[in-house]
Amino acid sequence: MKPDTGEADMTLPTSSYLKRALTIDALMTGATALLLVFAAGVLGRLLAVPEPLLRYAGIALVPFVVFVAIIARRPAVPRGTVLAIIGLNVAWVAASVWLLFGGRIQPNALGYAFIIAQAVAVALFAEIQYVGLRRATST
Repeated sequence: MKPDTGEADMTLPTSSYLKRALTIDALMTGATALLLVFAAGVLGRLLAVPEPLLRYAGIALVPFVVFVAIIARRPAVPRGTVLAIIGLNVAWVAASVWLLFGGRIQPNALGYAFIIAQAVAVALFAEIQYVGLRRATST
């Protein structure tokens, strides 16, 4: 008999709700990554955000997108893996808030709106994934 290593190691069947939540996160984050990488110059001028920051943020999203897409396709996932995805989403939101209010950049009003809107969207992904995790855990 295998010893209990904790709830984080528990493997859960990937419910259709959780699968959709992860898939939508991967698709939307992938689209954002493409936008940030290939339109960094235009966005930088439009938002008054440094072009390299936008481009590197887009590049940084690529491994996350691949990881989430792979996990979304699995029939079962470790609870800890989903918690890690949620945690990374929460970290992105925190970094976005820090970016706006940390004094490192001076975006214009549209830049603030863009950063806030993407942070809210990512926070919603985290919330939806958490709901999916809770549903999978309770069944």
